Amino acid sequence: MFSTDSTDGDATQLIGRAVAAEITGLSHRPRLLGLGEPLHGAEGFPRIRDAVFAALVEEAGFTSIALETSAWHARIVDAYVAGGDGVEDDVMAAGFTHGFGESPANRALVRWMREQNRQRPRDARLRFAGFDAPTEMTAAPSPRAAMQVLHAFLHGSAGGASDLPSWETIDGLLGPDGPWEEPAAAMEPARSIGSDPRVHELRAILDDLRWALACEIPALRRDAGADALADALLAARTAACLLAYHEVMSRDTDSRWHRLAAVRDLAMAENLQAIAERGPTLAFAHNEHLRTGTTTVSFGPMTLRWHPAGAHLADRLGSDYRVIATAFGDAARHDIPVPAPDTVEGVLHRGLPPGAHLLPAAALHDLQRSLTPRSSPNFRYLPLDATILGEVDQVLFLRTIAADRPATAPTS
Repeated sequence: MFSTDSTDGDATQLIGRAVAAEITGLSHRPRLLGLGEPLHGAEGFPRIRDAVFAALVEEAGFTSIALETSAWHARIVDAYVAGGDGVEDDVMAAGFTHGFGESPANRALVRWMREQNRQRPRDARLRFAGFDAPTEMTAAPSPRAAMQVLHAFLHGSAGGASDLPSWETIDGLLGPDGPWEEPAAAMEPARSIGSDPRVHELRAILDDLRWALACEIPALRRDAGADALADALLAARTAACLLAYHEVMSRDTDSRWHRLAAVRDLAMAENLQAIAERGPTLAFAHNEHLRTGTTTVSFGPMTLRWHPAGAHLADRLGSDYRVIATAFGDAARHDIPVPAPDTVEGVLHRGLPPGAHLLPAAALHDLQRSLTPRSSPNFRYLPLDATILGEVDQVLFLRTIAADRPATAPTS
């Protein structure tokens, strides 16, 4: 157990070092460490994340960080932190999705990684990644960009690609982007392009392209290089996710929203697994994406249940995957009052001193059995539920979430 009397300034760095000490002290160090947040938009969480990553880089040999933003768009950020040309404002706007480019802590992270990489040899550089699908709550783009990258890579690098469809054929099937980006499709299945026969044909073509790529991986890794191959594999995953997502959007069934959430989280898991293959990685996302059991979320009159990314990762990686969920007491700025005393958060809020506390989830899981799940007055905040403490390894509990303050670069 670790505790600080504050989450400001030096105390944030102490949290980072405490997490790194926990990881280095394990008999088996995970290749992928998930650090969850219970609420998007509170800068305190990504500030702690930055400190954790800096400490993991210095003390535990971590080389990558992956955020809950589009994996496809984050390639822009990775190129920039590696020392590539670009204007920081443009990178933040184009390289992040879901509004995360506006986060001061994300900007501080990008600056810190770029500076760190100036001092590192290329084969030891720090890598930035997104792991989310390039979808928003109400829309999904065309798979054109990803399919074009994959197709060009195959025709430029892979032997035997001459028997694959031409780009002109694929481009004709894709058609204009407008129908793919139809904003009404999320709520009106009939407006989705996903039921168009062309989508089924594109999925069959993409399957052929992915098989052609997989068959040549040993030679491609040697001849094209690991980074170019990883980009092509990401393009293949991104296109497959988008085509599946659009097809599910077109189904007018009771399970439609469940399946959309499941497709997105599976894409997250596949991206994270690929990222972790290149080195120890910190993944930062909402607690619900990183937990290893089942996510249950109220969505209007429905309750959605699906296997989140963490469930897939635990199944695939075993002890190479570890999770720290974050919880907190009160956050006045987000209209979240002191928790009720019969909740886990309430017990911790009353029983622990101000500051941050890294606690074993197993001990809290036993406590949770006799308590009531906390209700949330803010729909963006998902408190600890009745089962999550059995689906994570540790809990970072912050007694109070203070008002946001300007972000500073992490130190290492």
